[in-house]
Amino acid sequence: MDLAPSPDHICDELTALGLSADASSRRRTEYAYDASNYRLPPLVVVFPRSDDEVAAVAAYCHRNRLTLTARGGGTGMGGNAIGAGVILDFSRYMNQVLTVDAEAHTAVAQAGIVLTALQGEVRGATGGSLTFAPDPSSQSRATLGGAIANDACGNHSVRHGRTTDHVESLNLVTAEGLLLTATRTGLIATDPTDVAAARRAAEISRGLNELTAAHLGAIRTEMERIPRQVSGYHLGKLLPENGFDVARALVGTEGTCAIVVSATVRLVPSATRPLLLCLGYRNVVDAARDVPTLLEFAPSAIEGIDERIVATMRARRGDDSIAGLPAGNAWLYVDLDEESVGTPETAALELLDKLRANGRLVDGRTVPDPEQRVSLWRIREDGAGLSSRLVDPDDVAPEEGGHGGSYESWPGWEDSAVAPENLAEYLESFEQLLDQHGLTGVMYGHFGAGCMHVRITFDLRSDEGRATMRRFCTEAAKLVVAHGGSLSGEHGDGRSRSEFLPIMYSPEIIGAFGDFKKIWDPTGILNPGSIVDPDRIDDNLALADVPARLWKTTFDLGTPGLADGGKPGLDPFVHAVQGCIGVGRCRSASGGVMCPSYRATGDEKDSTRGRARVLQEMVRTAPDIKAGWRDTDSREALDLCLSCKACSTDCPVGVDMATYKSEFFSNYYQGRLRPLSHYSLGWMPAWLKAAAPLAPLINRSLSGPLARVAARAGGLDPRRTMPAFSTRKQVRASMSGLRTDPSADTVLFVDSFTKAFRPQVAAATAGVLGSAGRTISCESDNCCGLTWISTGQLGRAKKVLERTATALDDGTDRPIVVPEPSCAAALRKDLPELVHTDAAKRVAARVRSFATEVGHLLDSGWRPPVPLPAEVTVQTHCHEYATFGPNTQAAVLRRLGATTVHQADGCCGVAGNFGFEKGHYDVSMGVSEQALAPALRSHADHTPVLTDGFSCAMAVQHLAATDATVPDVQSVHLAELLDPASTAAIESVTEHD
Repeated sequence: MDLAPSPDHICDELTALGLSADASSRRRTEYAYDASNYRLPPLVVVFPRSDDEVAAVAAYCHRNRLTLTARGGGTGMGGNAIGAGVILDFSRYMNQVLTVDAEAHTAVAQAGIVLTALQGEVRGATGGSLTFAPDPSSQSRATLGGAIANDACGNHSVRHGRTTDHVESLNLVTAEGLLLTATRTGLIATDPTDVAAARRAAEISRGLNELTAAHLGAIRTEMERIPRQVSGYHLGKLLPENGFDVARALVGTEGTCAIVVSATVRLVPSATRPLLLCLGYRNVVDAARDVPTLLEFAPSAIEGIDERIVATMRARRGDDSIAGLPAGNAWLYVDLDEESVGTPETAALELLDKLRANGRLVDGRTVPDPEQRVSLWRIREDGAGLSSRLVDPDDVAPEEGGHGGSYESWPGWEDSAVAPENLAEYLESFEQLLDQHGLTGVMYGHFGAGCMHVRITFDLRSDEGRATMRRFCTEAAKLVVAHGGSLSGEHGDGRSRSEFLPIMYSPEIIGAFGDFKKIWDPTGILNPGSIVDPDRIDDNLALADVPARLWKTTFDLGTPGLADGGKPGLDPFVHAVQGCIGVGRCRSASGGVMCPSYRATGDEKDSTRGRARVLQEMVRTAPDIKAGWRDTDSREALDLCLSCKACSTDCPVGVDMATYKSEFFSNYYQGRLRPLSHYSLGWMPAWLKAAAPLAPLINRSLSGPLARVAARAGGLDPRRTMPAFSTRKQVRASMSGLRTDPSADTVLFVDSFTKAFRPQVAAATAGVLGSAGRTISCESDNCCGLTWISTGQLGRAKKVLERTATALDDGTDRPIVVPEPSCAAALRKDLPELVHTDAAKRVAARVRSFATEVGHLLDSGWRPPVPLPAEVTVQTHCHEYATFGPNTQAAVLRRLGATTVHQADGCCGVAGNFGFEKGHYDVSMGVSEQALAPALRSHADHTPVLTDGFSCAMAVQHLAATDATVPDVQSVHLAELLDPASTAAIESVTEHD
């Protein structure tokens, strides 16, 4: 009996064909998941660069009878972007817009281009007049190929329909490796001189014509009955009255029939005057009943969310994140524009009057402010992630026997659709079905198109829970069909719903689906398990069969639950790393900060999602816990994590990869020799105390010929500019007036780095607080432990923090103001998670970053003694962004009088020790190019550059010293800008030192 070829053997053969292929265990893990409930490790992942390379892979798989699955952003929720054979990732290289024809209103783009990138390039090429309409919530990382595969729609589908409605032609690779082009009227060889391709196109065309003729009646009566009928194959497009539209018949086939390599798509006019109308209702059923009234006004969007999503957003990101929402327990977002009935403003007023007359509206308001509009739309766009780990403030706390105010929900029945006029009745019946099975559904979606996204509290970890899911989904399929609806409205059937297609369609149509696939893919190698001969919905579930083991951690990640018989249940570390559900916001190229390493490399392994998947595989497959903590795949995946903590706030689920990295490193290096940088940088606070007397000597060494030798000896990159140590004279000049004072009303915590490198910041902070009438007690002899935390030396970090908590827990509620934002974040978040005492919690609750404290000062009526410049550039420290709020610094600057705030929205690239360490320099510089370096290049003379974080200041200093395109700027701390007298005094001392 012949043995199946190994992944390495297949990879070697594909590499020999000139292809970029990877069969490493880490890579296979990253691509074993998408955004669904499923896990299916592939044999090999290939990153094609051209149509010919795709054809070569298909031909190889066809010869060797290997299955082949095309993949874009991996954001599909149906399990249709994973496969057990070869995976083709189009997003890495085949991601270009090839042409834009403004006159014809068309564009040609490769399958791997991200939708927002496509839209941006189209707007750029047409002066903003045109765009590509489909805009699913995942558009910032979903690709064109994925949108075509699933027939994605998006928030504005009320106006613009599905991807089907925008496809003009598709360039394909067949299962045999031939290049064909599907048009609105047929199928041809992409290259007319390719005889084999022309022969195959004719063969497929004959088969499709015969199929259509044999099933005319069934196709006409069962297909295309409602706007969002995405389930199954779009056989109705082949009807004579539809012109034998092969291109659009292939949309929604989920890669099971052919591989789309590029597409010609139709463009639509961009809205020039969009106005968001927010409507509040008692519940989603009431909201759905008003949809017919809304449709009378021709809005471009009618989207809905329920109260659980909003509560989670508020708990994760603060009240500002939901500012503008009217009163209610369920909300509709209605976009009105120049194509609506009347002007947007007039239509909004008339619509509100009609809705009030209907008697269901609780509250409604327009949202003219652009920033608030973006913020509110983000709640809807993050619905899938926010609803997966819900925060419910009304839940019972754990100490009272409850679930701790949070619970999980999962896809599986998240995409059903009915006619919009039937939505309210369907939702009423659906909620009754949930109650019958003891389940909770979190609802959001495209109300105007009748498509509901519902994530449900399935228990996918137990046999009983999986049986409940099967029973529920079976009955839900029958229910949506009874209401004249579709199993899927835009996500496709995949592994989640394909099994239930016989409930929706007649045996004749199910047979026609099988024949349709066989015409295209006779040997069945393309994305098996979806639509035809499907897997069962409970096969290959990612949460099934994960060993119940306790992974002891230093961080407090929660209390283990209890399984049957009182035995330990779900481990907190396992629960934490399983938080990633694959929605892939960390793969976005813009918006927020996450994930800077992915934005620099474009490699899945360097995304938050990729790292989380590798950790999930570790807890699943490790032979024992000790071996798991020594997992080399996890170590490799975590290497380029900057520990910026942006994912803890930007990720809709709140994945905190910096914490997981620290915990893993703590265990991985236990009893092992660490990298040199873990000693030189990780222990820096311990030896900084001795640096001041030697500062002149150290500074000469770091700027002279010994600098490179010293850097290499410490495990650092010699190309990185090293900071200048403050002399004893400078430290004394800055700190001499600062003393410990138990009677003072404010504690100023001066961290090791501020004291050693920027003591003038401490003086400036004290000056600002003093100008507000505050009395200061200075604490400069303790440490936040951050360098030990970031290098995973948690035993030492915990001891340091225990001492700090004891020193700061003085029995008062005095605010603790920390000028260094990374230190403030460590004391606020890491302290109570590492030191499990009431004292640690009390101290953490008192900690404020300097920008946060300035906000409190402004609230009390204080005004700065000198006016702030009208224009400033600010690099917000990632830890402040994540812990104290993304807009904290910018909001304070505007309140201080800055009318123009240029925000470098991204990580600076230094990120504590990361940018200094050997092996990280190139990625660090790539990260700086995402926001900081462009901001500095466009920097106007005399405009201050604010860098409250020491790392950020070092990034600016290095760019100014090494990049000729960056002006010679000196960044300052906000405290220095508000206390110029202090700055002048320190500068004078520096000049004469």
